[in-house]
Amino acid sequence: MNLAELNKVAEAMVAPGRGILAADESSGTIKNRFDAIGAESTADTRRDYRELLFRSNEAMSKHISGVILYDETIRQNAKDGTPLAKLIEKAGSLPGIKVDKGVQPLSACPKEVITEGLDGLRARLIEYRGLGAKFAKWRAVIDIGQDIPSYACILTNAHALARYAALCQDEGIVPIVEPEVLMDGDHDIDRCYAVTEWTLKTVFEQLYDQRVELEGIVLKPNMAIAGKKCPKQASVAEVAEKTVKVLKACVPAAVPGIAFLSGGQSDEAATAHLDAMNKIGGLPWNLTFSYGRALQAAPQKAWQGKPENVAAAQRAFAHRAAMNGLAALGQWKQDLERKAA
Repeated sequence: MNLAELNKVAEAMVAPGRGILAADESSGTIKNRFDAIGAESTADTRRDYRELLFRSNEAMSKHISGVILYDETIRQNAKDGTPLAKLIEKAGSLPGIKVDKGVQPLSACPKEVITEGLDGLRARLIEYRGLGAKFAKWRAVIDIGQDIPSYACILTNAHALARYAALCQDEGIVPIVEPEVLMDGDHDIDRCYAVTEWTLKTVFEQLYDQRVELEGIVLKPNMAIAGKKCPKQASVAEVAEKTVKVLKACVPAAVPGIAFLSGGQSDEAATAHLDAMNKIGGLPWNLTFSYGRALQAAPQKAWQGKPENVAAAQRAFAHRAAMNGLAALGQWKQDLERKAA
């Protein structure tokens, strides 16, 4: 393992004003997204849609540092025969790959899940590296509800994340460490804060035990935010303040950067929260984005599966990427959204 190389890639992934496009939706998830816009989900339409994103030069060259791909996508070629991973590199961005195998029920822990995929992971990493992947992603899922999460759930997921990260570094691939505390419930922001703190402290303890080099990872956490069903939603300022507070309490300064997941927030809310955190300033790590829906909802709506809408979809993608790029610098303003509209 060459730590200097890993650190160089990790630093590039969280470079100032740039962030990560999460384009690693499973076939089932992307079908749901395509159903919503009336587009058919086939290998070709999925390729065409992702190709239009990767060929959006304005967005990719200025605001997107890396793209997380799905197994199907990293093996696909663009219409002209260029591997999609090469298109990403040509745009000055880094190709990455989702390597977990999704969640399964966690035994003896009702309503909780464990992320699987450690079996055979080393061989998959070697293959993905050969296909151009410079970094990988593994998502652990922690739900908040009555009597959950349990310590068993947090510990087993943190342990799996750490083992995945150690294997990635062994094979010269930067691991994105993603412990996601879901925002689906009716819990308030303080409950989210407490569970996020517990989760992050456990994750970093496990990373230490597994001898993961923190200079060669990128953390992808949730923000401290009230559940979607909570009657009292926190303000942008409170989300920013509490998220920064929990990160300062849990994340060592050796980590090069933190790329937030959007977790089902609206496009603009995800941008506003990131911007407010960067406006607080004085942080030991770069704070940026690793958004899926919050970058893709607008281009999908503009595209609708029609070739004649490609340019409009690329404009929508470029706008969202630019807004998040500004937020990653603490330079976003709400009236920029209105101007675009």
